[in-house]
Amino acid sequence: MPVIGKPSALARALVLPCILLTALAPLAPAQAELAVSQLIVELKPGSSRVQDVELVNDSEERSYVSVEPREMIEPGTVRERSAAPADPEKLGILVSPRRMILEPGQRRSLRIASLGPALPTERVYRVTVKPVVGEISGETGLKLLVGYDLLVLVRPGAIQSSVDADRRDGKLVIVNRGNASVELVDGKQCDLSGRSCRELPGKRLYAGASFVQALPSANAGEYRVRSADGWSSVKF
Repeated sequence: MPVIGKPSALARALVLPCILLTALAPLAPAQAELAVSQLIVELKPGSSRVQDVELVNDSEERSYVSVEPREMIEPGTVRERSAAPADPEKLGILVSPRRMILEPGQRRSLRIASLGPALPTERVYRVTVKPVVGEISGETGLKLLVGYDLLVLVRPGAIQSSVDADRRDGKLVIVNRGNASVELVDGKQCDLSGRSCRELPGKRLYAGASFVQALPSANAGEYRVRSADGWSSVKF
């Protein structure tokens, strides 16, 4: 059984907060808790074209859940936009069910499947999973609802990894010239002794996108790179 997770600092960019306030009195909030088993789904050609994400209603109230998938076009660039055709064949993935009711403590699976043949370039989707507001008990109160923006990556048939790094005027420019997204992690710059290092922020870099990071020093550095076909590193 998968481990059910809730938003963490590392997953903050993927979590979609939905807050409904009904004010008039400073009462304690009623917490409607929805949990999911994973925030990132990778669909690959072959047997992993289908994955199930488990949803759990971890509250004492019935939860009504809405699911809204959309494709991200040119993600990570200034031209990024989304598209949400109603036809799953046009969208490229099937997400089912689109609505569900979860009783307190109930678990249900959300199925996500890629459709059509493998393409030469990765397709990127966001799937918003959010509770739908119900009644608030009592005369006044506060209900906090937390939804999730799942990241779905439909990997290409053949992964081509190519990440370039270049230093320009005290800045690091990293470009993903491959056909699938990568994660930049464990970035650091160390002094000549190698004993004193400064950490650099991580980043998911989509195919065709670039990342510009100000460098704290003129020292050499590196990032570890996680791609769909394994680990590598890029030095600068």
